[in-house]
Amino acid sequence: MKDFIRSIASLPRRQKQVVLVTMDLCMLPLMMWLAYAIRLARPNVTVMQGLEAWYIYVAIFGVLVFALLGIYRAIVRSFNEDYLLRISIGTFLQIVALYTIKKLDVAFIPMSIPLMYGFMLFSYMWWSRAVIRYATLKTFAKKQTRKRVAIYGAGLAGQQIAAALNRSDDYLPVCFIDDKKSLRGQSLSGLKIYSPKKTQKKLGKFGIEEVLLAMPSVGRARKKEIIESFEATDVKIMELPGVTQLVDGKVQVSDIREVDIIDLLGRDPVPPKPELLEKNIKDKVVMVTGAGGSIGSELCRQIMKHQPKMLILFEMSEFALYSIDRELQASGTRIVPILGSVTNQQKLERIISEYHIQTVYHAAAYKHVPLVEANPFEGIYNTSIGTQRSVDAAVAQGVETFILISTDKAVRPTNVMGASKRMAELYCQGLAATKPKTQISIVRFGNVLGSSGSVVPLFKKQIAQGGPVTVTHPEVTRYFMTIPEAAQLVIQAGAMGTGGDVFLLDMGESVKIVDLARQMIRLSGFRPIDENGIGDIEIQFTGLRPGEKLYEELLIDTDHVEATQHERIYSAFELSIDYGRVSEIFREFDLLCSTQKDLVSILKILEKYVIGYELKEKHIKQDEV
Repeated sequence: MKDFIRSIASLPRRQKQVVLVTMDLCMLPLMMWLAYAIRLARPNVTVMQGLEAWYIYVAIFGVLVFALLGIYRAIVRSFNEDYLLRISIGTFLQIVALYTIKKLDVAFIPMSIPLMYGFMLFSYMWWSRAVIRYATLKTFAKKQTRKRVAIYGAGLAGQQIAAALNRSDDYLPVCFIDDKKSLRGQSLSGLKIYSPKKTQKKLGKFGIEEVLLAMPSVGRARKKEIIESFEATDVKIMELPGVTQLVDGKVQVSDIREVDIIDLLGRDPVPPKPELLEKNIKDKVVMVTGAGGSIGSELCRQIMKHQPKMLILFEMSEFALYSIDRELQASGTRIVPILGSVTNQQKLERIISEYHIQTVYHAAAYKHVPLVEANPFEGIYNTSIGTQRSVDAAVAQGVETFILISTDKAVRPTNVMGASKRMAELYCQGLAATKPKTQISIVRFGNVLGSSGSVVPLFKKQIAQGGPVTVTHPEVTRYFMTIPEAAQLVIQAGAMGTGGDVFLLDMGESVKIVDLARQMIRLSGFRPIDENGIGDIEIQFTGLRPGEKLYEELLIDTDHVEATQHERIYSAFELSIDYGRVSEIFREFDLLCSTQKDLVSILKILEKYVIGYELKEKHIKQDEV
């Protein structure tokens, strides 16, 4: 039997249509005879008396109606509601045609015959296609077991994905889960609807391997609650993308994806203020330093949405510059890629002058704490001196606005990376105090999800390799924000500056890194190994890295903070250094970095002027060596 089905299924599309038409040509007259036979309760009946060759008319008219409605063009394996609607319309038209024939006295047709024929015709068309679909799917089904899935959300998206899963070879929908009490115990698309608590008790009984979140419009907070409610189970959580991504309104199996930890840690965004986003960008020439980095590249994407006159990409890495340049070239705005270092002030001034740059976002910096700790001269030279030369070039060439992208690691830093960033802030504050024409602002924020310095990509890689997942300390915490949100807030904060401002971004609640690791392991369908050795992936504590803190801060002085016109941006008033003195410090930096011989002296400068930084014994020994 399977060989026969395979031979039919392997026929060209046109020949399959001929098979279906031939089958219907034979069956439609049979349906008409059966209607008369049932009506008169005997098999030997005269059908449509007065109309010779009635069987030809019934067969040809019926097939023509169904053909015009596209019944034979549709793929039987995609048998769905639209297909049933077409069959219903075709059946209704044939019922109307029979009553018309009766009214015109073309043939003898009892009043009940058209309805009986219509009922049998619809049943035949429905069941014949359903049987073909079932037989074909069973014949060609993959040998591997389909994953048993519970669908969380019995709305339109849930119904559509249930239908799509039923047609797939990889998934088998078992039941719906929904929070609405009115739906509990009901059936939808042949699947029973359960409450979340009841489903969790039945996961093992039903053999459910995955729970699919089919709620595209649900907020992050609610999504997080749902996922956390399944933490005690062994099921993997999957989801459909957001409602804005399902643009065609049709859900497909290919839309299913793993839940992104970024969606859970990120907050529901606050609508940006258009006037702030456009103030320093629209119809202006803008330059982003470090344009190929994780923050710099997202800044460029956000800037392009607000119609700059021209965008200058300034980047030291050839590949990073190539990547962001290729991405943005199709935008229609003129993009100018510049390969260079922010420590080259002469080149910066030439570029600013040549292109008449009006706004500079300075995102160029080293981000990795251990690497800068191991290479302090390079870290200070690139971050501190690079910022000094960038802002000096901007002021010398009359740039309207200069925004320094800073970090929470600049607050009471325990590492060279944070201390060098704080020195960059101090230079910008000192220069701003001289009241140059250039408006200089600083925007400080914490970790961004998915950036080159974030733990999220590292954890994903470690989980994919089967572990272990490495966490430095069980109590270490960090703030997190999505890159798009951070970039939008940076642009808006820079637009509020008046000169020398330090803006802080509201980072939300801090997150324990070990909790983040556990959640990512669970989202991947595994269990963290507990103290009894039960689980799939181990979490290892490696100890704090050189210069790493247990927690990060956004403020040096918590008493001098003011709200701004944006609810997630604050303005801080912090101690600064006189421009004359900070200029002398940077001259010393320049000299010491060029010789790279006296590490202790350069770190003692950091210790003296950066609150919280302390010279470590290892640096003294390193210098002696």
